[in-house]
Amino acid sequence: MADIKRRKRPSVEEIEKDIAKAQRDAAAGDRGAKRRLPALRKRLEDERANNKFSAYTPVPVDGQPLTPWERYQLASNKNRPLSLDYIETLFTEFHEIHGDRQFGDDLAVVCGTARFAGKSCVVIGQQKGRDVQERVRRNFGMMHPEGYRKALRVMKMASKFSLPIFIFLDTKGAFPGVGAEERGQAEAIARNIRDMFALECPVIVTVIGEGASGGALGIGVGDRVLMLENSWYNVISPEGCAAILWNDPTMASRAAEQLKLSAPEVLKLGVIDEIIPEPNGGAHRDQQATFGQVRETLERILAELESLPPQQLLAERFAKFRKIGVFNES
Repeated sequence: MADIKRRKRPSVEEIEKDIAKAQRDAAAGDRGAKRRLPALRKRLEDERANNKFSAYTPVPVDGQPLTPWERYQLASNKNRPLSLDYIETLFTEFHEIHGDRQFGDDLAVVCGTARFAGKSCVVIGQQKGRDVQERVRRNFGMMHPEGYRKALRVMKMASKFSLPIFIFLDTKGAFPGVGAEERGQAEAIARNIRDMFALECPVIVTVIGEGASGGALGIGVGDRVLMLENSWYNVISPEGCAAILWNDPTMASRAAEQLKLSAPEVLKLGVIDEIIPEPNGGAHRDQQATFGQVRETLERILAELESLPPQQLLAERFAKFRKIGVFNES
């Protein structure tokens, strides 16, 4: 009996290419291509739904922007560049600093001295890990109290020597374990937020993937806060929000809409200062282009901040965060 050959199911990327070609043909007057477009779009939505937890990369269709839920999924893509990727590509002479001098070393956050564009600096990044073993070792980028204390120790050193600080946020939140709470998790985050307002040096924060809750904010106070186009920044993940509000994690896409967590929405709310563009389909599709965009943005912003005296930096940093959340009663 002859072997039965199964037709390979088209991937999201292949369907997107088919749609792009049909759009070009339709624009050129091909009526058949125009008739095929609705079915292709339907197939794309079905495939996205079937692969919502996979590494697929949604891209805009017909110029329509991605939804917050789609951006959220891109931020979680397993191939997305991590903090160490940015550190290794954008910085030279990186020397890691370990330990908080109180309890131990937290591998969920990487801290050290380096050079950026030929200038000495300090760099800090939350590192989730690439494979299972590294993710466990890095605690999936969820910092312990000693991680926040290590980061603050390095930031205070940078302030003492007037070194600019570059921070990369990428976490689902601070670690909520019993041990972390016993060692003062909330106090460590609160102290970092307070003391970062007193750093007498430029501080540039970039959300490169996921920026959740106090876990991100604990090292997220800066003169400029940036977000990659398909990253997210909020108090909670859509799944967590859906579980609390509706007791139904499948409502996550609706929660993502309500949370206003995507970069364009967070920019509109005044929580961040600028969005760094990504290649079509996400940062992982062209990592070198992403690194180039980030480098260019950081160099420009660093030049702006270096021209300001320390006291002006402090005043503007305080005013920037002070105005977030202002509302009018009616």
